[in-house]
Amino acid sequence: MTGRIVVGYTATKTGRDAVAFAARLAAATDAVLDVAVILPSDGRSVITPPDASYDRYLREQAQKWIAAAIDRIPADVVAHAHVRPSESFAEGLIEIADALRADYIVVGAADGASRGRHRLGATTTELLHSSDVPVVLVPRGARKIASEVGISRLTVAVGTRPGADALMSDAEALAASTGAPVRLLSLLPVDLPPSADTAAIRIAGSTEAAEVLAAARTQLPEGMTAEVVAAEGESIEDAVSQLEWLPGEVLLAGSSRLAQPRRLFLGSTAAKMLHEVPVPVIVVPRTRQQEGGEA
Repeated sequence: MTGRIVVGYTATKTGRDAVAFAARLAAATDAVLDVAVILPSDGRSVITPPDASYDRYLREQAQKWIAAAIDRIPADVVAHAHVRPSESFAEGLIEIADALRADYIVVGAADGASRGRHRLGATTTELLHSSDVPVVLVPRGARKIASEVGISRLTVAVGTRPGADALMSDAEALAASTGAPVRLLSLLPVDLPPSADTAAIRIAGSTEAAEVLAAARTQLPEGMTAEVVAAEGESIEDAVSQLEWLPGEVLLAGSSRLAQPRRLFLGSTAAKMLHEVPVPVIVVPRTRQQEGGEA
């Protein structure tokens, strides 16, 4: 086994979506899957006041939930169960990921998401503002994809802002471990203001997109090839909606340039992409901590 993947589980459809995708990712990367249920800590404000018998009941129920989740995981994936109290769901997942030196934290969409769509809730928002581990956002309905599909393609959203090197490094590592083909995607020539000289800006934008994609292509290791595509549209959402997405595909996006080093923050472009992207999205910190030292 080469890594660890922590997935936050709740006994809901979106919780099953998260576990289903995490299991596919673990199988494709030969990683150990750590399924986590986070319970309220003693100091966390909840409707029910602290009570020893209730806490015992809740822990027993959590063990049943997590056992049911692990029963759905394919037999060839090594899975461990974790039930942990914490001040928040996100904090508990980060604590487990840090302790295990996990490669990813996987979470499902918030309640209310439509099938094939993402929806950010309090947990995902907190994770995206505080995690130093890549966070995988799983759309509603991911559990419907057969485990045999695996990881069919990696699409990497590339740009010129700080963090591109860390993003390409993570994409290379994931491509090497999964054997999935790579598609480099640029969204530069979109979201133009109404008053702009659209013809001139689109020509300049297309040129810049080609240069960015060519530069990203040179960062790929020898022997690794990649399809390149520059998305065109009246907006980020429009451009993304016109792209072809495969079952089993994953999108990798870098965190915002405004994020603190080794921390995640979803920038405006990635946030707009989430409105239309029907596949799991891996958000990568713009810098990564090196083994045994600082980034």
